[in-house]
Amino acid sequence: VRVFYRTLTRSRLTASQIQRHKASLPKNFSDYESIKHDFNPQIPEYFNFARDVMDKWAEKEKVGQRAATPALWWVNDRKQEIQWSFEELGFHSRKLANVLSGLCQLNMRDRLFLILPRIPEWWLVNIACLRTGTVLLPGTSQLTARDILHRLQTSGAKCIITDESIAPLVEDVASQCPSLQSKILVSNRNRDGWRNLGDLMNNVASDHECVETRSDDPMTIFFTSGTTGLPKMTQHSHCSYGIGLTVNGRYKFKSLQHCLCAGEPINPEVMKKWREATGLDIYEGYGQTETVLVAATFKGMKIKPGSFGKASPAYDVQVVDDDGAVLPRGEEGNLAIRVKPLKPFSLFTEYTGDPVKTEECYRGDFYLTGDRGVMDEDGYLWFVGRADDVILSAGYRIGPFEVENALIEHEAVAESAVVGSPDPIRGEVVKAFVVLTPEYRSHDKEQLVKDLKTHVKKMTSPYKYPRKVEFVEQLPKTISGKIRRVELRKREWGQI
Repeated sequence: VRVFYRTLTRSRLTASQIQRHKASLPKNFSDYESIKHDFNPQIPEYFNFARDVMDKWAEKEKVGQRAATPALWWVNDRKQEIQWSFEELGFHSRKLANVLSGLCQLNMRDRLFLILPRIPEWWLVNIACLRTGTVLLPGTSQLTARDILHRLQTSGAKCIITDESIAPLVEDVASQCPSLQSKILVSNRNRDGWRNLGDLMNNVASDHECVETRSDDPMTIFFTSGTTGLPKMTQHSHCSYGIGLTVNGRYKFKSLQHCLCAGEPINPEVMKKWREATGLDIYEGYGQTETVLVAATFKGMKIKPGSFGKASPAYDVQVVDDDGAVLPRGEEGNLAIRVKPLKPFSLFTEYTGDPVKTEECYRGDFYLTGDRGVMDEDGYLWFVGRADDVILSAGYRIGPFEVENALIEHEAVAESAVVGSPDPIRGEVVKAFVVLTPEYRSHDKEQLVKDLKTHVKKMTSPYKYPRKVEFVEQLPKTISGKIRRVELRKREWGQI
């Protein structure tokens, strides 16, 4: 953005320094037991990632105790690139911190809403918020005006930073957001009613003293994906992410060597096809906005297709009943994290502004994830479905994921979603919403329904087959790509 952009590119690493930035094999724990043994973080009373980690790295970099590899290396689709050392990242983030605390008059715990694509300014705002104690609320560029209104009103954010693509949407709703005091635009041009980030940063000093934050002070608020209702504000502390993510391991790649997935359970058939195409396995992980990483198939562990692995060493994960009692291995129940006698530091603090919803998450000694699952004899965890998604048909409990796994193995199915549909005899039955592959869109639909039912009966327990099938062009999804089964379920039960 104007002079600011030229300032960003003023100092680049030399060719020799780039050459020394050699990729290496994935670095991770050798086996699951070593993960559990080695993970023993000491949580200090005060912690700030910008001050205690990034600035320390910058100091080591300056005196030659740390290799001069890029802290940030950004390349866009036009081959433009920016490389910053840790010292440069500190320089720019301190200037932006002065914009937030000075020109925008944001104090500790004030909230800032950030909607930007993955451009360098996105990372600068993240670090600047750490330095000022401002609570960051990140949002995707796919948000609608309605989404933005909900987030601004619910959070009470005092400042928003975005680009020209989102600015008109903000303008449509800003008059309904009395807390919003500052609108900052990342752009090469000015816009009425907005302050330009480049201009602001060119007129502030580069020295800034990082605020002192306690480990349990609020650092960021993520909005949940909204798979079961309106997105909730999930608050994390300075230690829950800054220290909590250390369990994930670190990877550096010269080329594709290690593959991970998360977000939605991955079908075993997809894993099989990926391995056939790449020669690499997919290591599945499971977590939530509230939890960071809950469980994973860590490198060195045996992969069980369909399972998302074992508990993260940060958590004691169990399968419990509705009262919080631990269930025997192999029995389906609620996926839960033990929070007593000590609550894990990496677990979210609260649903901000909603103490009732926060309290509803806990049963006995456990936090309930809202997901159903099974733990096998080896300690591997298997996803059944969201608690609200499990279908109760004629006394049988049926998880949608298993039925969807069976359907995806049929060559006619591009993707599917399974929900319960009302039935006068069984209470509810399994219904599958199916998106067909292009090759099968012109086929006889009645015959396809019969074929799919027969296929599922062969692939899983016969009582789980979909007694109803509806072909659709697409499935309703959240902004993050998760299937909104709640919307399909409400449609079936006449609530939409």
